[in-house]
Amino acid sequence: SSTSSSPATPASQEAAQTLAAAIESGKIDVPVLPETAHRVITLIQDPDSDASQLSSIIQSDPTMVGHIMRIANSVAYTPNANLISVQQAVARLGMVEISNIAFSTSLNGKMFNAPGYENDIHLIWLHALATALWSKEVARSMRSNVEAAFLCGLLHSIGQPVILQTLADGKTGATALTDNELTQLYKQFEQGYADAVVKEWGLPAIVCEAIKYYQHFADAPGEPELAATIAFGHQLAHLMLHPEHTEKDSIIHSPALELINLYPDEVEALIEKTPSIHTAMDTLLS
Repeated sequence: SSTSSSPATPASQEAAQTLAAAIESGKIDVPVLPETAHRVITLIQDPDSDASQLSSIIQSDPTMVGHIMRIANSVAYTPNANLISVQQAVARLGMVEISNIAFSTSLNGKMFNAPGYENDIHLIWLHALATALWSKEVARSMRSNVEAAFLCGLLHSIGQPVILQTLADGKTGATALTDNELTQLYKQFEQGYADAVVKEWGLPAIVCEAIKYYQHFADAPGEPELAATIAFGHQLAHLMLHPEHTEKDSIIHSPALELINLYPDEVEALIEKTPSIHTAMDTLLS
């Protein structure tokens, strides 16, 4: 059965023209990556970087120090820990975990200024964070690259808030678009907008590929397993956040599983981690 999309309304046609024009002119307004996030992403791409460099980046941002210490001492990350310095937190949780926390703390929905679309951006951000945490769990089950999985999951839908920001800037029927119309616009333009973010922020190649291919992971030229991990993390996030709209069956028979090679009992074991993913999410959001 072919799924026909409803005919485009004048508002959605105007929105599509605005988005296409911004891509064609190369004038997509990408938010500036916060300084701390920029320094963290540069550091984790440097094979010679070390824990003391990461600690000093975090310590240069007092708000970040408070966040990191609270999260590092939380039940979700280190039960009954009593860490008192950033160095201790890095030593206990490792550079990758702390980098992930620092990056996701400095990056959030508040970066995007899209009047009229605040709630949409909030929901996109929640889903991105859930996808990051789930992707990390999936990678752990596969014994593969846990570090990259979190970052790729966090950024997999980064084109969407930039689309909303562009629509709000263009005052294009600002809140007159339905969820269905927005979904159609994402399908059409998300990749072009994600490309602009990736270029502007200088993200690692592995992240760029996952963002580009997670919806058709088998085509990923370099790391199809990672793209499939993000696709499956995205599905698990959807199951957790919208259980009423997601058939558990569709998760157990997900096409992504052929590439990531998890058996039904391993998938069941993953789904049982839902409460701990909720806890980790609440910790990162609070």
